Amino acid sequence: MDIVLQTDIEGFKPRRGKVRDIYDLGDSMLIVASDRISAFDVVMANGIPYKGIVLTQISKFWFNFLADRVEHHLISDKLEDFPAPFCNHKELAGRTMLIKKVKPLPVECIVRGYITGSGWKEYLKTGEVCGHKLPEGLKQCQKLPEPLFTPSTKAEIGQHDENISIAQAAEILGQELTDYVQRKSLEIFKMASDYAESKGIILADTKFEWGDYNGKTILIDEVFTPDSSRFWPADKYQPSRDQESFDKQFVRNYLEEINFDKSGEGVELPEEITRKTSEKYIEAYERLTGEKFEYAG
Repeated sequence: MDIVLQTDIEGFKPRRGKVRDIYDLGDSMLIVASDRISAFDVVMANGIPYKGIVLTQISKFWFNFLADRVEHHLISDKLEDFPAPFCNHKELAGRTMLIKKVKPLPVECIVRGYITGSGWKEYLKTGEVCGHKLPEGLKQCQKLPEPLFTPSTKAEIGQHDENISIAQAAEILGQELTDYVQRKSLEIFKMASDYAESKGIILADTKFEWGDYNGKTILIDEVFTPDSSRFWPADKYQPSRDQESFDKQFVRNYLEEINFDKSGEGVELPEEITRKTSEKYIEAYERLTGEKFEYAG
């Protein structure tokens, strides 16, 4: 399979993020998930086979799963539903979503079910995470008494998001909207967490994006993917240490081994690293959806 690092559609100039190419169609948009991979906020020189397709198809699964609880932005992921000339580009198949055009909220909505990542580092320093006072003596990667809503600011490419308190989020969004996205984020996290647990997977935390669509707040971007969430195999879970995960763990580990300085240009990843990472993404898809990854063969 050809790895798609970027797309170029005649007559259109995309806005390129770290992973996705976004095309503005006027009343709607197309989001193309490339096979680019970023780690430590740096995009690597080469991509991960099938990654864009896996991310798109996992998001599609969850949008369908959550459809009766929350409105979302997905219109179609079918190539034949895309307007010309996009419908004529086979490289877009499986990795592209035609979506409603929305105004994204300027706050990312993070829900944490376990204490890990930046939350763990903050807890060690202050005993809190984003203004939430936590019990003493928690272990790394321990399950929290209740999932926490911990918003963050949105950073530009190459910069880092900043954790903020719920009160700070309310200063940005207003109290009513903050209450809504907090309630809905926690609600759908619980649904997804229970489902993932039934598949032998721990959903440790996730990042949601919400947007305004004609005055309604709807779920946008990707949802519960290995890029936006931490998924851990339940049978290998053990607190007090880092966990195995269904994401770019192999990439991060490799970069740490070569003392990558976490800035500047991305490096060329060895074939073994890209292959193992691809296999992890595909395993996440198959375990979550219960379906064979049909694009892989």
